[in-house]
Amino acid sequence: MSKKKKSTQAGRLIAQNRKARHQYSIEEDFEAGISLLGWEVKALRDGRANIAEAYVRIERGEAWLIGAQIQALPTSSTHVVPEPNRQRKLLMHGREIRQLIGKTERAGYTLVPLDMHWSRGRAKVQVGVGRGKKQHDKRQDIKQRDWARDKARLLRH
Repeated sequence: MSKKKKSTQAGRLIAQNRKARHQYSIEEDFEAGISLLGWEVKALRDGRANIAEAYVRIERGEAWLIGAQIQALPTSSTHVVPEPNRQRKLLMHGREIRQLIGKTERAGYTLVPLDMHWSRGRAKVQVGVGRGKKQHDKRQDIKQRDWARDKARLLRH
């Protein structure tokens, strides 16, 4: 008897914000659920998401993902008019939202979506809390990355 492999989608990446770690020094991150419509879930399963220009805003005690694009599949949204850039509510615990409010309002941090992924069949967003980097910080990171690459190359030979 052979066992069938489960086609789980645990930990599968949907979209990633590659610029986020370059432009911001991320100090802490949170995982949040995301409130989606049916056609959006189908589009995410097909990988039609972009969070490069997205950001997170907290309004009236709720977290919102703004600027994330989810392009509709032509076959799944025949009876609905899809809006790819609509605001989507992030599902987080109240204590997490209060913690984020404190950091963004008092300490001057920014909330940036780092990636969107599947976790136990549900779409999740990894939200990073960080400060914007200055140009000299970005240059320093590039120098450190280049030196680490050169060091690894020298140790290999």
